[in-house]
Amino acid sequence: MRTLGIDYGNKRVGLAISTPVGGIAQGLQTIERIDGHDYLEELAEVIKEKEVGEIVVGLPKNMNDTIGEKAEEVLVLVETLKSKFNIPVHTIDERLTTVRANRAMAGAKMTKKGKKKRVDMIAAQFILQSYLDQNRRNAEEDWEVD
Repeated sequence: MRTLGIDYGNKRVGLAISTPVGGIAQGLQTIERIDGHDYLEELAEVIKEKEVGEIVVGLPKNMNDTIGEKAEEVLVLVETLKSKFNIPVHTIDERLTTVRANRAMAGAKMTKKGKKKRVDMIAAQFILQSYLDQNRRNAEEDWEVD
C-alpha cells in the first residue's frame, strides 16, 4: 500500500508518493488548478495508477498553532477526498514546508518558472516524509520492551 502526500495550493496541487514499503517519499507531478479543470479527476487517476491506500494532506496552521482560512479550506478538501475515494485521509502540520522547498532549490540551475512548478511537489515530499517518519517513530515506540 502506498501513501500519497498532497500540498494543496490555490494554483497548484503538489503530489508525492511513498515507496511500496512506505519508507521514502518520491515526488510526482503537480496538478494545475485551472478554472474549469477538475483536478480531482486527475487525482483519481494517480490514486488508481499508484495503488494508493491512504492520503496525507498538509494542514497549513498559523504560526500560533491556530486554524486559519486556508486550513479550513484544506479540511473541506480532506472530507471531499474521504467521501470520493473511500480511503483514509490524514492531515499533518505543514508549516514552513514551502519555505524549506524553496531553500532546497536555491542552488538549482532552473528558471524562476521552473522552480515555481516544482516547489509544490517538493513541499508535498516534505509533508509525506514527515508523516512517514512520524509513523516509523510511533511503530518503533510500540516495539520497545520494558
